[in-house]
Amino acid sequence: MPAESLSGFAVVEPAPAKINLALAVVGRREDGYHLLDSLVTFTAFGDRIGLSPAAEDRFTLSGRFSDTLAADGDNLVIRARDRLRAALARHGKAAPPVHVHLEKNLPVASGIGGGSADAAATLRALEALWQARLPHGEREALALGLGADVPMCLAGRPLIARGIGEDITPVALPALAMVLVNPLVGVSTPAVFKALASRHNPPLVMSDAPDDWLDAIGHLRNDLEPPARALCPEISVVAENLAATDARVVRMSGSGATCFALYTSEAAAEAAAAMLAQRHPHWFVTATRTIGGDDGEA
Repeated sequence: MPAESLSGFAVVEPAPAKINLALAVVGRREDGYHLLDSLVTFTAFGDRIGLSPAAEDRFTLSGRFSDTLAADGDNLVIRARDRLRAALARHGKAAPPVHVHLEKNLPVASGIGGGSADAAATLRALEALWQARLPHGEREALALGLGADVPMCLAGRPLIARGIGEDITPVALPALAMVLVNPLVGVSTPAVFKALASRHNPPLVMSDAPDDWLDAIGHLRNDLEPPARALCPEISVVAENLAATDARVVRMSGSGATCFALYTSEAAAEAAAAMLAQRHPHWFVTATRTIGGDDGEA
């Protein structure tokens, strides 16, 4: 199904990539979940969800990375649909059959929250299609039950996430020019966490409104980057290539292997992306911009 065919759906909802501009591992709970401090933003580029009423539930796929998912398999989009429907039923609200289409433009398991973004977009789109919404606390609990990253993707705006991802504080981060690069080599998130030198690192510290956001972000860190680089040397190659452009900041997002670079202008980002895509045609490379603090979902 080509991308333009999404115009035929009753509801189309973006599922922006989630970028960890910085990530500190500050502890670990007794149940094994790591405690994090993370500065998060979202990009204009991402997946998309299309919904329409249907005689029976249906799920279809398109997009560059659609072949990495099974249309009849268990995934976060289907889980989001089913759990929201069950929750609405408990409130006596109708949730009739629906055709869900996922346009998969983001690489899978790449540290940019694609699955979580898809689940959050599905929740938002279904709320619009079914014209029903759960009470605030129940809605956020349902999102957290789908995954630690889903509540922040549901918020869909720049934020600081703490705890396992459920403690969210909005941040007035402006839109930033960005390039995303993934070498399309897998890296295991559990393996990255297992390889951490320390699980009790200093929290992120930054001003609420720095004079130079790029400078402030540049002074932060991702605690998962050193172990990820050791496990996946391609991450270092990507970072070195990005650093050779006019980037102000280069860092890995999440547990990798996607790296991002921040630029002073969209023109600089587009020039860097064009050069990298030409030199490394087998990488995933895209220039985009982040969603500013006033542009995201409430």
